Amino acid sequence: MKTILVIGAGKSSHVLVDYLLEQGFIKDYYLILADARVELAEKMLQSRENAEAIQMEVENQADRRLAIVRADVVVSMLPAFLHPLVARDCLALGKHFFSASYESEEMRALGNEVAEKGLFFLNECGLDPGIDHMSAMKIIDSEKAAGSSIVLFKSYCGGVLSPESENDNPWKYKFTWNPRNVVLAGQGVSRFIRNGKYKFVPYHMLFRRTDKVRFDDVGEFDGYANRDSLGYRGVYGLEDIPTIIRGTLRRAGFCKSWDVLVQLGMTDNTFTVELPEDFTMRTFFNAFLPFDPVQKVEEKLQTLLPWVDDEILCKLEWLGLFSNEPLPLLEGSPAAILQVILEKKWAMQENDHDMVVMQHQFESITVQEVKKHIHSSLVIKGENRTYTAMAKTVGLPLGIAVDMFLQGEIKLKGLHLPIKKEIYLPILNKLAERGIVFREEVWYAS
Repeated sequence: MKTILVIGAGKSSHVLVDYLLEQGFIKDYYLILADARVELAEKMLQSRENAEAIQMEVENQADRRLAIVRADVVVSMLPAFLHPLVARDCLALGKHFFSASYESEEMRALGNEVAEKGLFFLNECGLDPGIDHMSAMKIIDSEKAAGSSIVLFKSYCGGVLSPESENDNPWKYKFTWNPRNVVLAGQGVSRFIRNGKYKFVPYHMLFRRTDKVRFDDVGEFDGYANRDSLGYRGVYGLEDIPTIIRGTLRRAGFCKSWDVLVQLGMTDNTFTVELPEDFTMRTFFNAFLPFDPVQKVEEKLQTLLPWVDDEILCKLEWLGLFSNEPLPLLEGSPAAILQVILEKKWAMQENDHDMVVMQHQFESITVQEVKKHIHSSLVIKGENRTYTAMAKTVGLPLGIAVDMFLQGEIKLKGLHLPIKKEIYLPILNKLAERGIVFREEVWYAS
């Protein structure tokens, strides 16, 4: 019997855990699900015979190691900054490690020792990162095998609302994953290359520099650049490509409105405030506007940012930012206060469905010197608030990878991303069996 330890019983773990329980029933796996709140883990496992829930304070090394030593493989579903804690314990105790998160510098520093000890560590095997890498590499390897030269690669992904759940919300957006990450998204400088020219987009310009991305079935979205696209030239073997951009998708019109909050400084997380008890939502919003003895808040906003139109005002009003309701949080950073406001307005309701949208855009030059265009698109809708599109697309690829490794189908050692054919092809095939399928459009231009 092989033992799998999953650390973290959050929303994204549900589909992963169900998949491992399903496979474990057939292949004799034992699953340990650990969380600081053991009742969450118990609820997720539903008294399955081949599983147990345990309580774990992940920052307590003794807690971690007592659980890790029991396992053959460890899956970390924790926030990304905690992965190195778990990974170092896995290294010390000789256990294999899996995560769906970006591979950090701390993680990369472990690479040589992981290989020396004959262990397998796999990161970035969720949705984005994860399915994006695998589906892109399938096309990249295919084009290279055909002798084509790839000259453009754009890749966009977003966790959004399914169209039928957008009607009660002018932003057409609700939190389908970590609210803090949404509020702080894009901070820093975005880097990419377009037509051979390096481009750097600072945060205050990011939501004005968007691309339109269209899906036949679900319409148009805004795509804004992720923090670092340049590093993926090496990851994808596209070192000389003249255009590469990786980005995030939001429903068309979202970015223009979100940019108001960015320009005013309401997404700032670098300082904290302590506000009086009588602060209202309107007072809070007004604190980011210039003083004027005559103009109303709405007028001051349009004087400061003349491009603010009625549509944007409507969205801000819908959030309650012009209201005299009490401010729900009086101490914290502007971003933290804004997050509390948004968590109430952007909460998923009982009948809401989320959606994951992803699109790769390629241009390549064939051996016949013809320009080839490829658009590869994925649209996945959630079933309910538990079996969300986000949980499915994060959890399934990770679960499949763990199962493949335990069955001896992955024979690699060392630190890896799912960019090798022996990893990505079987995972993509098994995802397709469960309805996660890309639709490809190909056309040629002289």
